[in-house]
Amino acid sequence: MTSWDSRRVFVTGASGLLGSWLTDELLRRGATVVALVRDWVPDSEAVTAGTLNRCRLVRGELEDYMLLLRALNEYEIDSIFHLGAQTIVGTANRSALSTFESNIRGTWTLLEAARECGARIERVIVASSDKAYGTHERLPYTEDTPLIGRFPYDVSKSCADLISQSYFHAFRLPVCVTRCGNLFGGGDLNFNRLIPGTIRSALRGESPIIRSDGSFIRDYFFVRDAVAAYLQLAEHVPGDGFTGEAFNFGTEMPMSVVEMANRILNVIGRPDLPLTVLSQASNEIPRQYLDCTKARERLGWHPAHALDDALRETVAWYSAHMDRLVKAARRDGADA
Repeated sequence: MTSWDSRRVFVTGASGLLGSWLTDELLRRGATVVALVRDWVPDSEAVTAGTLNRCRLVRGELEDYMLLLRALNEYEIDSIFHLGAQTIVGTANRSALSTFESNIRGTWTLLEAARECGARIERVIVASSDKAYGTHERLPYTEDTPLIGRFPYDVSKSCADLISQSYFHAFRLPVCVTRCGNLFGGGDLNFNRLIPGTIRSALRGESPIIRSDGSFIRDYFFVRDAVAAYLQLAEHVPGDGFTGEAFNFGTEMPMSVVEMANRILNVIGRPDLPLTVLSQASNEIPRQYLDCTKARERLGWHPAHALDDALRETVAWYSAHMDRLVKAARRDGADA
């Protein structure tokens, strides 16, 4: 395909971190976007930027088969980006059932609805994760690394990934799977995550909280680079070497949690702030990072943003976001 103009695109998880930025870019490129939204989050990027106001909204849950089938049929969808999921490791540890319902059942429900629509569906891009690989001694992960998640969140992503592949192999549904590193960028309101939590603490002049012992190794991936990767991949589906395949996307620059937190403090200009290391994280993979050779060789893809530039842009978003909250609180106080 050469253009998104006049494409009819269904996006699950449209109000999340990746969904907000991907939806905005699809709209900018001329696509008609139908967004599945479960919860209305007033301070999300998708709402504050007005992105959802430019979409057709479908309100409901991923697990609702008839809702999904109706949306795909009535809006005559040709392209699907399945980003919707419960994405917080701690939430999965506290409530495995709700995570499995959303991430596993939600995935097969959407894929089955897409299969029912037949040839009208031209591409389905499914967001898996580097967490789907589970714990391996040999790193970095390549796309051939077995999917052996053990903890609740990781298992949910392993299962959703395998189910997606099965819909291609069994039913020839034009599915392609992405496995990204830890996404960051403006719009992530889950402040128990390292990057948004560290930025918020630093902007307040507080000591950032590190839930783990700080030694965990991750591949941190800027959301706007992820958007470019998703769209570039989708434009090759259907196509030999892409449909039915999985692709890793990341920076290939693994960093420890402490290294990333200190990098953020340097970007903000607060290297004096000490880190509060709790050493309380559980059910998490200690070391994980990706090999993106396949994406480079088949797509000619590489991330466009240097890490410090991406962090500066992210810090600017949170600074503006916090200013908006303060002004809104003052207005509410004045109106009371």
